[in-house]
Amino acid sequence: MLQTVRRTGLSIEQVEGVESVIIKFRDKELVVKNPHVTSLKVGGQIVFQVTGEIEERALVVEEVSISEEDVQLVASQAGVSLEEARKALKATKGDLARAIMYLKSA
Repeated sequence: MLQTVRRTGLSIEQVEGVESVIIKFRDKELVVKNPHVTSLKVGGQIVFQVTGEIEERALVVEEVSISEEDVQLVASQAGVSLEEARKALKATKGDLARAIMYLKSA
């Protein structure tokens, strides 16, 4: 079977040394403990297959207080609308420099 897989251009490898795999959502995390991880290379892309003990954790979402002054500063420095600046500030948890850099690189 391995020869058939190789002839089709697939490459399968066991990924060693993985202690846990975390899949993050907006409001929770799935943690796979003692994972068995396999990587599959298919047509230039890598696909990971993960099996193991799954634990679900709720995330505490901290609401960041963003002032209108900060929104206006980011909007003027990045040359974007107030709404775009507000979204960038929320995404960067109120970090002005990161928000400006994010908007300028987009």
